Amino acid sequence: MKGFRAVIVTGLCLLLVFAAGCSMSDKASGKNTLRLALISDPHTADVQLTTEDYGIPLNIFDRLVEAKTTLPGKSELVPGLAEKWDVSADGRVYTFHLRQGVKFHNGEELTADDVLFTFDRMLNPKTKALNSDFLDMIAGAKERLDGKAETVKGLKAIDKYTIEITLAEPFGPFLANLATPAGSIYNRKATEAAGDQFGLDPKKTIGTGPFQIKEWQVNDHVTLEAFDQYWQGKAALERIVLKVVPDPDTQKMQFETGELDVFDCDNARTQIPYFEQNEKWKNQIVKGPRVGVYYYCINESIKPFDDVRVRKAFQMAVNRQVLLDKLYYGKGQLISTIMPPGLAGYNPDAPKIAYDLEKAKELLKEAGYADGFDMVITQVTDNPSSLRVNEAVQAMLKEVGIRAEIKQMDRATWFATRKQGQLPMYLSDWSADYNDPDNFIYTFFAPKNSVVRSFNYQNAAVAAKLEQARTMTDQNARYKLYQELEEQIVIRDAAWVPLFTLEHLFVVQPRVKNFTVSWNGWSNMPYYGISIEEAK
Repeated sequence: MKGFRAVIVTGLCLLLVFAAGCSMSDKASGKNTLRLALISDPHTADVQLTTEDYGIPLNIFDRLVEAKTTLPGKSELVPGLAEKWDVSADGRVYTFHLRQGVKFHNGEELTADDVLFTFDRMLNPKTKALNSDFLDMIAGAKERLDGKAETVKGLKAIDKYTIEITLAEPFGPFLANLATPAGSIYNRKATEAAGDQFGLDPKKTIGTGPFQIKEWQVNDHVTLEAFDQYWQGKAALERIVLKVVPDPDTQKMQFETGELDVFDCDNARTQIPYFEQNEKWKNQIVKGPRVGVYYYCINESIKPFDDVRVRKAFQMAVNRQVLLDKLYYGKGQLISTIMPPGLAGYNPDAPKIAYDLEKAKELLKEAGYADGFDMVITQVTDNPSSLRVNEAVQAMLKEVGIRAEIKQMDRATWFATRKQGQLPMYLSDWSADYNDPDNFIYTFFAPKNSVVRSFNYQNAAVAAKLEQARTMTDQNARYKLYQELEEQIVIRDAAWVPLFTLEHLFVVQPRVKNFTVSWNGWSNMPYYGISIEEAK
């Protein structure tokens, strides 16, 4: 049945859960257990069928290549299930040599056929995968996705432990792509047997990761248990309990009473001053930069934003420092780029956007809008955090004569309108999926992406160079080109209104050791390496 998740419960405990209302997680919250909160129940653990529920997959699956956090906001690509790889001189053929003896949770040994199966499944149109763009640069991927081929010609198992992947053309971010959750490797035998219950039924969702799903009680909790035969050694944690606690105030209460081990301040940024000033908790805060950016989208197809002078005026009329200080407690830094700090290729010396009301008024006058103009800022209904920012910006724009109306729309309508390229200005944010400029600049400003995100930015020279950058194998030259494109887009064309990048703060119980914020600042992260030290 669609949406079903199997739950392992027995006898008396089943009666307790449904009759007495107790949570299975209460039993699992003893020693050596990391207890975390989720805002909502994960939809699936199948990374091919989600673009957001990555917490479980990052812990039950492994990838050929992994992005290892080295410092706050920094990472490096390291061998994962592939102990090494070779790349052809033309940058098109990648040969991955798998570790031998790696076990799946069902006891099966990892082979090249599992990798071939996993990636072919992603590109099989019957899967209806949501993350196929992470692999669509493989030769034959488009034919497979379009239903014109039964296999992907660029995927080849050379022998039991060697997989060869041939790209349609060189693709600079390929290894970084494989290190994302979308690159998680499945076991052919288990996944085929599971059918549509893969990612839903704990017994049938099999990976090679340090943890395996033990139980899943919908809208209550998910329990992960350490995998004894994990190839890097059994995790220090015996189990992880992910409790579904939708209300941030309830999360905070459960954290302070010791029912949770970690409080994610991204779920309730208003609590940051409380924890920073609290004698008990102020030294228990762990932070790392969010490798991402908050920004306003300008739709250049809507007048008067087809005029670069108006776009520049808008950039200069927003007091970004006030927004950061007043609404985000100063926990971040202003940026004038598309690529944020921590991302490969970030340019700390990029030209800065100034807050300058007088210059903004001059530009508006030059463009024929001395008396300002009317415009619309859109947002999804019932999003108070966006509304606070939009209302503050609305007041700022009024200082230069721009009269902004805030229009709230239901989520489905908002996204449908954006996809058609017709959505007026909106506030959004983006965090790194993989550590490469392509994940930012191409995502927003490649011609097709520019339309579906309602930027409608048209610059043929930039578009051509974005495609060129993807095929370059000299990374330093790629980064230099991206920085040049970024300056063109942000400064000269004023097609992007960057605001700031934020710090991600967590508060952890003293018993939690080695808690490190993921390099990209995500809330979803791998927990292998964390340990629990009980008070004596």
